[in-house]
Amino acid sequence: MTDINGTVVVLGATGQQGGAVAAALRADGWAVRAVVRDPSGHRARSLAADGVETVRGDLGDPESLREAFSGAHGVFSVQPNSGQAGARVTNEDEVRFGTTVADIAERCGVAHLVYSSTVAAGPTPTGVAHLDTKSRVEARVRELGNAATIIRPATFMELLVTPEMGLDSGRLTFLMGPDQVHQLIAVRDIGRVAAAVFGAPDRYAGRTIEIAGDGLTGTALAEHLTRAAGRPISYSRLPATLLAQDEVLGRLAALADGGRLAGHADLDALRADFPFLLPFDRWLAGPGASLLEEALRSPAPGIAAGARSGPES
Repeated sequence: MTDINGTVVVLGATGQQGGAVAAALRADGWAVRAVVRDPSGHRARSLAADGVETVRGDLGDPESLREAFSGAHGVFSVQPNSGQAGARVTNEDEVRFGTTVADIAERCGVAHLVYSSTVAAGPTPTGVAHLDTKSRVEARVRELGNAATIIRPATFMELLVTPEMGLDSGRLTFLMGPDQVHQLIAVRDIGRVAAAVFGAPDRYAGRTIEIAGDGLTGTALAEHLTRAAGRPISYSRLPATLLAQDEVLGRLAALADGGRLAGHADLDALRADFPFLLPFDRWLAGPGASLLEEALRSPAPGIAAGARSGPES
């Protein structure tokens, strides 16, 4: 373990992943500096109240990043997902932001960069632009001279209990077939994994690590949801007609069929390294309970909306 006497800069700290990372780092005793657009905003003020230093910065403003990274031991890098519904960034924006963060971290002498990618990233294109952006950023991260770790989270458990999934109607609809195993991770655990990686650079620097807390079939997901909800929840794959009509959804489903989007992390090995990783049933009984309750009473705006972003939400 390294001496926790430095500062880790966290990007995206007002969002899901960055917020989880900031919380986990603070719990482990790190000083945390969050780069935010508006330090007076509600989420930024909440971070400050939890002991996080907030500094004004923008991914599109390299000078603000240089100032934020100055004197930092580590940087956690995650970018806005260009594949999300209503995304305000393009695919090229996402690549530019991710590579700029990596470049500036190296120039500022940051000792350890942790980049959060996607389970579907790899050396060959997926054909889904908002997944291939992450592969392009990964390639740049590996070219640089400072120590870096790439984590590839599986599909967020949180994604499955958004209103788009249809739980209010007693069903879950997603990309894989009922008997196909799909790996999942709680966002909270992404933060805990990142904190553990920063705490043991000798072990994790230079590695690319797929991370997941569980792997379940669609049918098993429905069984867990049924028990947690106290009412029947069924599972079905997105309709074949929709997958044929929507090119992105069709490609995502094909990636799930081929295993690249489904994930193939070694869960036993991960739990040996990160024993806090939550399986889906424990997540439903803990951090996910309030999200499930909300999803059960929220009408779905459309079954395709949540699935289009792929593993990350």
